[in-house]
Formats: sequence, structure tokens, C-alpha cells
Amino acid sequence: MLKPLRAAVIGAGYLGNFHAQKYAALDGATLEGVVDVDAERAGAIAHAVGARAFTDYRELLGRIDVASIVVPTEAHYEVAKACLEAGVHILVEKPVTRSVQEAAELVELAARHARVFQVGHLERFNPAILAVREQITRPLFIESDRLAVFKPRGIDVNVVLDLMIHDIDLILSFARSDITAVRASGFPVLTPAVDIANARIEFADGCVADVSASRVSQSSLRKLRIFQPDQYISVDCENFHVRTVRKEGSGIGPDGMPRILSAEQQFEKADPLLAEIRSFLEAVRTGQPPPVSGEDGRRALEVALEVCRQMHVTLSSVTQDKEL
Repeated sequence: MLKPLRAAVIGAGYLGNFHAQKYAALDGATLEGVVDVDAERAGAIAHAVGARAFTDYRELLGRIDVASIVVPTEAHYEVAKACLEAGVHILVEKPVTRSVQEAAELVELAARHARVFQVGHLERFNPAILAVREQITRPLFIESDRLAVFKPRGIDVNVVLDLMIHDIDLILSFARSDITAVRASGFPVLTPAVDIANARIEFADGCVADVSASRVSQSSLRKLRIFQPDQYISVDCENFHVRTVRKEGSGIGPDGMPRILSAEQQFEKADPLLAEIRSFLEAVRTGQPPPVSGEDGRRALEVALEVCRQMHVTLSSVTQDKEL
């Protein structure tokens, strides 16, 4: 039997709590510590999962093999860098860092130390996404909508870095082509940052993606629609449902229209976070690349930041018009 990997969760907020629960439930890991600057919060979560509480992650370096980094985004780089330099494999929540340069440095550092660097783009582990991934061969148009009811957590970043980046990562994994243009608009509603946004991303191979995200909606929605030659795929990420419609060969029906085949798949409720952490531990054990690499996280961040830049241009223009 393989020796369990010694794990730590650094950052015991809303998501960190879930990370701690998953590590505690997996046979392949032993949760050595839960870390948070708030000693009371760290203690409560650590007690619930049977681990020790710490207020300084550096106390665990040299005593752990792997770590989930779930601190606020502005601290990702500092904590990830210290872990990699100490020989710790890391799973970093999205967005991977504050800047593309920070992400690139971590990618290089992980390679130099031969450590696994995985990024927490959770939607990659959704069973509905996994079911259609191999079917997506030549996307022509991708449309995504990610709407959420307002919650106070996560507002340290705008809606692009909070929510839209999930779909940006998925779209980049589907399109597999260079980006030629990004256009975007977005506006603050309930917070000082942008709460609702739309982006159009154009690729060199002709694919176009229309991406919308809101964290001030009345109900939640997480859907992707992919159009490619002779096929349409609709993915409901929230309800784990897939619908595909495709043309049957070159046959024409009695009405003179192409023959159409439609199919639906409903998947049982899954635990993508558990699957994500399990895949991380597997990558550490086998030495295989993680499903969502540090470079994947860097590229998603690069596009997300360009969307933010384009939104700022649009928002500045609107503000100037109002002033006039």
C-alpha cells in the first residue's frame, strides 16, 4: 500500500473549508494542517477534520508533500513560491495569481523544482464537461452564460476573475487556437468592481466565443453551447445535463430537410472538487502532468486580464459620455 501524501490547506475561508474536508475524506492523503491567519477559524476547521491548526504556513514547510493554496488572490504568488522552493507540490485556486508575470514565474519555478503545479479550474472536472470534451473537435461558435445570485464572498476581484474565468479556461481548452481579438464591456452594480460582463473572443481558426457572467442575478445558471460542423452541443454545468443535436450523414428526409439526431444525457450529482483534488494527488504520485496545469492557469488569467482591460476602456467611455 502506498504511503499517504502529507497535505495542508493554506487558507481556511469558504473554499478552504471544503478543500480540508476533501483531503480528510481521501485515503491517499493525510491532512497535517489547516492554516489561516485567523486562529479561531483555523482551529474550528482543523478540529472538524481531525487536523492541527496553524496561523503561519511556513511552520509546515518541510513537513508536507502537497498543499492547497486557498488564500486571497493577492497572496497566491508569495505562498506558492515559498511552497515550491520548499519542494511542496501545489494546487492553487483560481485566479492563479494577480499578474501574468507572477504566474509565469511560478510555472518556471515548478518546472525547475520538478513539482506539480495545478490550478483550481473546477469546471474541468464537471461530469457533463468530461462527457463532451472528446466530441468537441472543431468549434465554430461557443456561447457561455454564468449567472450567480449575489454573495458577499469573492468580491475582492471583479466578476471576470471571480466567475467568467471558469468559462474562459474551458473555451481555451476547446478552441486550441491563438486569440486574434478580444472585445468586452462590463459594469458595477452592487460593488465598486464590475459585477456583470460580456466578452467576445475571436480565434485565428475562425472560432468565436461569446462569454457572459453576472454575480447580481436573481437565479443561477451555468450553461455552455458549442456549435461545430453538423453538430450542436448544449451543456448545463449546474444540473449535469448534456444535449447534442447532429446531422445524420448527408441524408435528406422526406420534407427535403437534413435528418437530425438528438440525444440527451443526465449525470448524477457529482463532487468536482473531490475529483480535482484526487487528480492532483494522482499527478503527484505518477509524475504525469496535471489536468489543469500552471500554464493553463496563466493563459486563462492572461485572457481574463485582457477582458478586464477592454471592459475598462468601455466603462471609461461610458463615464465620459455621462460627464458630457
